Amino acid sequence: MSIVSAGGRWINKVVAPLVRRFAKWPEVGRTSMAVVSYAGRRSGREFALVVAIRRTASGATIAVELPDQKRWWRNFRQPGPLTIDIGGDRRTGQAHAVRDDGGKVRIHVELTELR
Repeated sequence: MSIVSAGGRWINKVVAPLVRRFAKWPEVGRTSMAVVSYAGRRSGREFALVVAIRRTASGATIAVELPDQKRWWRNFRQPGPLTIDIGGDRRTGQAHAVRDDGGKVRIHVELTELR
């Protein structure tokens, strides 16, 4: 197990309950921590992990750090469902991962429930 995956597992185990309880949904243009949940494209298994999201007018954007060392974002090469949980406020949407020419990956989430 690499240091990145070990660190990610620790963060997901320890930080996720705190984010689900205490984080606040950000204003447009601001960043916050969130727990995202999705089903694996091949296994169908449910996964949940802590990410930083930036609020946009129609949803949110997730910047994937170290994308070549992670695989979870590949579930969204084709648009797919994703749930964002911030402070007990759950919102669903369609997520789509885009990799730019520099190798950076961003996941754009169009929320179906905007408040």
